[in-house]
Amino acid sequence: MKVTSRLLKYSGLLLIAAGVLAGCSENDRPLDSPVRFEGGIFGTFYQVTIADPLTQGEANALEEGVLAELNDVDQAMSTYRDDAELIVFNDAPLNEWQPLSNALIEVLAISRSVSEASNGAFDITVGDVVNLWSFGPEARPEEVPSDAELNERMATIGYEAVDVDTQLMQARRTRDVFADLSGVAKGHGTDRVGAYLDQQGIENYLVNIGGELIARGYRDLEEQSPWRVGIEVPHSGLPEAQHVLPLEDLSVATSGDYRNYFEVDGERFSHTIDPRTGRPVKHQLASVSVFHPSNAWADAWSTAISVAGSEEGMQMAVENNLSVLMLVKDSDHWQSLASPAFMDYFDKALIDELGIDAWEAPAVNR
Repeated sequence: MKVTSRLLKYSGLLLIAAGVLAGCSENDRPLDSPVRFEGGIFGTFYQVTIADPLTQGEANALEEGVLAELNDVDQAMSTYRDDAELIVFNDAPLNEWQPLSNALIEVLAISRSVSEASNGAFDITVGDVVNLWSFGPEARPEEVPSDAELNERMATIGYEAVDVDTQLMQARRTRDVFADLSGVAKGHGTDRVGAYLDQQGIENYLVNIGGELIARGYRDLEEQSPWRVGIEVPHSGLPEAQHVLPLEDLSVATSGDYRNYFEVDGERFSHTIDPRTGRPVKHQLASVSVFHPSNAWADAWSTAISVAGSEEGMQMAVENNLSVLMLVKDSDHWQSLASPAFMDYFDKALIDELGIDAWEAPAVNR
């Protein structure tokens, strides 16, 4: 019996050692490049692609870290979680400063800055009016609201009612507005994931959160070829890239109104609501892509310019030195218009090949 017990004991130890060795070898196993992991967040998808050489263990650790960053953003900025920091802020007493996390203060400050620079075309409090036009969570019938209904809702919005103190890291609401960061939170989340990968020493990656992108380094290390992103043609059929552009150490955010709309008596009502009028936009600008080092800024600016339209939007791009590509409906085809900063950044031969036109300011009568 003693011999048997010892044999069992040694056999158990051998099994444990074999398991440990197997685990080590699995974690140390090199993966084929690129490595990709993906999932759902913020009501959309996330996708991270890494071209750096990685082992299985390194990839697992990076995926856990990315999820932690995304969950932190969701905890701070979600409007669907009762315990989210943003919801607590929206429920706080009016005119009382609330200490907030660095992340939430940063995004509120970006939002306020873009709101002011765009003359209110970007407004994080516009949700009540969006709901009225059947595009929010109220799921109303598709109908045009009355002037009385619209005026009532317009009285409940206004970006200037959210004060931000970046020195003391606090904010307050001066009227009973509801701050919704859906127009900038995805961009912030994209930045956060990129910053995390930078901190981990990853040099070649592409982050995609619901179509908001940020890239570093190369997609192919041997050929040193850049990441390439498609700017989608605005139509309701299957996705189709109008332009494919290299993205090198840069991010891009795109806004467009070509997929979400309703019609009443033959009139098309866009889901893009102008916070300044409370009504859907009627211009021919269908898609705006903003290229910027920060995806949070690109996210907010793409929304503002999409609201403003091609002429006013390009004026904003020029005044704020933004790299912007627009797709504008021109009779039966799409015209691609680029801001001066876009023309300066991208290779002229590529711009010519893609048929992108430089925007020209309208002539001023003297």
